[in-house]
Amino acid sequence: MKRIAFFCIPAHGHINPMTAVAAELVKRGDEVRFYSFAEFREQILAAGAQFIPCDSFLPKLDERKMSGIRNVSVTEMTIEDLRITKNMDSFLAGEMKEFCPDVIYTDSACFWGKLTALKYGIPMVVSTSTFAFNQISSQYMQSSLRETADLVLGLPRVRRELNSLAPFGYRVKSLMSLVESNNDTDTVVYTTRSFQPCAQTFSDRYAFVGPSVFSGVLPQKAKPRQLVYISMGTVLNDRPDFYRACIEGLKGMDADIILSFGTQMDLKELGELPGNVRAYPSVDQLDVLSRADVFLTHCGMNSVSESLYMAVPMVLYPQTNEERAVARRAEEIGAGMRLRKDTAAGIADAVRKVLQNPAYAEAAADFSRQFRRSPGAAGAAAFIEQAPHAEAAKTDVMKEINRKTVLCGIAYWSAAGLITVLVSTLIGHGAGWIPGIALGLCYGPFRSRVTARTLKDI
Repeated sequence: MKRIAFFCIPAHGHINPMTAVAAELVKRGDEVRFYSFAEFREQILAAGAQFIPCDSFLPKLDERKMSGIRNVSVTEMTIEDLRITKNMDSFLAGEMKEFCPDVIYTDSACFWGKLTALKYGIPMVVSTSTFAFNQISSQYMQSSLRETADLVLGLPRVRRELNSLAPFGYRVKSLMSLVESNNDTDTVVYTTRSFQPCAQTFSDRYAFVGPSVFSGVLPQKAKPRQLVYISMGTVLNDRPDFYRACIEGLKGMDADIILSFGTQMDLKELGELPGNVRAYPSVDQLDVLSRADVFLTHCGMNSVSESLYMAVPMVLYPQTNEERAVARRAEEIGAGMRLRKDTAAGIADAVRKVLQNPAYAEAAADFSRQFRRSPGAAGAAAFIEQAPHAEAAKTDVMKEINRKTVLCGIAYWSAAGLITVLVSTLIGHGAGWIPGIALGLCYGPFRSRVTARTLKDI
């Protein structure tokens, strides 16, 4: 029997897969102590774990900070995570001494879980509810101008918070060391290697256990009319303008439409609904997807995983950088197409194309079969019990990529220096900036080619 401490941020999409793993560990005879929040108390207790309330350690947030978090500001969420770490420091010192966990299982976004494991030298396994992101797979995340500005402008504030952790015994090299996946950390990822972008860059210390979908229901597609399901998830779903465009575009389609619009708006904002449209604040998503023929989705990892699990092709409408990464991967496997124009006509055109091209449904059905064969919570539990895992014997792809990048970078910039000197000598010193700028712009594509070639050679 092992003692295992669970840590997670207060978010359903992160808590849900972890409670399934907790239930499996308890069933296997392990003792699980779950540090969480009142909203999830009953769910955690139902899994058989001990619930340890942590609500009192959450910082008091003013309207500006709350607005930032609601708008998925990486800066605000990072700062609050770090402050929670300091707030919990004394409490967790006592808990770690009293409970003496053999392993800490912490969500990838839960800094206080990660930092506690590092501070006390406790073996750590990271729970990743999205894709695993390293310096290669993170290229799938295409940040908007707003997201980029938030990150860049917020760096000084984040750095101050990181520095403030030192007196508490937390030594953090950089924010990336807390955020980015690495091949030396035991990690559970709730997808399959076949769906994970750049899967070959992740070591055997990653357990790809399949999506956290808890249903034995099989897809039931036989029905008189096709079914279109629309949802923008549970966070950024206050979009009456978009929902009205969906209704306008699909009202004349020979199909039934189910729209889940969330709890942040009123049904009246959608106006009078056509006969083929039904709208609800929430639905049993797995039940609807088991019957759906296409899913217009915001591309949250859970939503896309559930869609593929139920063999439903998608119209992809991502709103954040992580969602754009999921959308890109869904496009790559052929199970969906991106919504390019969110007008009524654009929505209708995209939905029709996915419904009329059987290749999308076939790709979704293929991944449904793969997902259903994955080890799931039982595989995650076995992996956690065996932690810490030995270093992988095979080549660490990321270390090889970094080595090749450094060597090729040295050669590139040495050549760039010689070219600049030659141009300055032949044309004049005032012209040296021309090749300098050109070579600087070319370095990014050059580095990408080095990475691609290294991946091909390994």
